[in-house]
Amino acid sequence: MQKEIIWNSRILIVDDQAANVKLLERVLRQKGYQHVNFVTDSREVLPLFTVVQPDLILLDLMMPNIDGFSLLTQLRSRIPEDTYLPVLVLTADISREAKEKALSLGAKDFLTKPFDTTEVILRIHNLLETRFLHLKIQEQNKALREQVEEHGRELQKVHLAVLGRLARDLGLPEPQIEAIRQAARRLFPERREDLNFTEQGEVLVT
Repeated sequence: MQKEIIWNSRILIVDDQAANVKLLERVLRQKGYQHVNFVTDSREVLPLFTVVQPDLILLDLMMPNIDGFSLLTQLRSRIPEDTYLPVLVLTADISREAKEKALSLGAKDFLTKPFDTTEVILRIHNLLETRFLHLKIQEQNKALREQVEEHGRELQKVHLAVLGRLARDLGLPEPQIEAIRQAARRLFPERREDLNFTEQGEVLVT
């Protein structure tokens, strides 16, 4: 994967301790990450999330007003189920319960404070790499679905052409032939003015 994609990732840091935010921001920028946003008031996270549309969130758990667990719950309702948007939890709470709860609410990884900056950078890189691989797979699946739909339309077009030819060969009355023509127009609504029948009865899409 091209490094430029990783370095251009949008990262959102959420921590009520300004010292932690400054440390993470400095380390990330030194490593080449160009789009680092942060917030120390958890009440500002949701509006900023909508504006920034981050590729990764670094989230503290123990914060006043709205804690990290509540934010995870609120964010989950804003992230589509088929979207992989990683949240890396950074917290001083080393309890097993906190880790299990955070992961169950949608966090993808968990590190305890004080954290090792090298490990944080490696975890961030791995999570971002997974995100962009997931996005690439989604794009490929979308392209594949579009190809399948196009093939299906082509098969329907052939089917209508065969029906049109049979209608002419069998000498069907005009109302039945017109019914086939209308079916073709429903199949290709964006090109309904271009639909016609050849002399052989085939549906012609020009």
